[in-house]
Amino acid sequence: MIEKHIVLEDIDPVIFYGVNNANIQMIKALFPKLRIVARGNVIKVMGDEEEMCAFEEAVTALEKHCAKYNSLNEEVILDIVNGNMPKIEKTGDAIVFSVTGKPITPRSENQLRLVREFEKNDMIFAIGPAGSGKTYTAIALAVRALKNKEIKKIILSRPAVEAGEKLGFLPGDMKEKIDPYLQPLYDALQDMIPPVKLKEYMELNIIQIAPLAFMRGRTLNDAVVILDEAQNTTAQQIKMFLTRMGMNTKMIVTGDMTQIDLPASQTSGLVQAMRILKDVKGISFVELNKKDIVRHKLVTRIVEAYEKFEEKTKKEKTDSSTLNKRKNEQSID
Repeated sequence: MIEKHIVLEDIDPVIFYGVNNANIQMIKALFPKLRIVARGNVIKVMGDEEEMCAFEEAVTALEKHCAKYNSLNEEVILDIVNGNMPKIEKTGDAIVFSVTGKPITPRSENQLRLVREFEKNDMIFAIGPAGSGKTYTAIALAVRALKNKEIKKIILSRPAVEAGEKLGFLPGDMKEKIDPYLQPLYDALQDMIPPVKLKEYMELNIIQIAPLAFMRGRTLNDAVVILDEAQNTTAQQIKMFLTRMGMNTKMIVTGDMTQIDLPASQTSGLVQAMRILKDVKGISFVELNKKDIVRHKLVTRIVEAYEKFEEKTKKEKTDSSTLNKRKNEQSID
């Protein structure tokens, strides 16, 4: 009789063991010659060597399935242990799978283009209105790269700029002060990575979320780095961020040109960077629009209404300027 310890490294043991340990109980029933004890992320196994080898192969396959789909059930366990391919629904262009096992796929032509440009280029600018899925798709791509072991870490950043209001003093330590600015990034991650695994990744700094100011002086290797809300960066900030790029690193910069919260006297770093870098090889620009909006249908209507208002305001200003110019010319005559 031999004894081995198998460590579940890339998955949440709660998902692997199942509700009320239903999955692990089935696995035990399928390997009656072994004594199996599961504690935390370690499975202790004792018994016949030949049966042990079959058990290890089955657990490896089950772990891979669980890591990819964020789910495991008794039907899948039975298929894998019996050497059959699990019956999985067609998932099309799934980037990753949510914590409920549902595929996260590009939901528009431009989101699909963002996925394809990520595969071809090391730096991508994804520009579009609220709700067009630019940040969510970018984070899904980063999570996929991490799960596939193409990178060692994910770094998510945002400029800590208040959206048109002064919040004043915020209580708590540094993390508690900056978390409100970074909450949308946490929300996306929580959709894609089980809570226990996400907590572990963050404690080990495999996933890092930080305000843009904390990027200075770093060289970011073996990572997917995402800068969100880049329209609120200054020219100096975005240059500093882009030059953090290290070896085996991909960067995705997202922003919405219609929601710049900088003071009127400051030029958006994103606007300037797009002008400067438009012809640089290896950098791709993906522009999303109101057709890509995947939130509530009212969001599309709101974006359209604001576009019309801004066009009307711009026209009125132009007409007013032209009229004043003519009056000045007539007064001089």
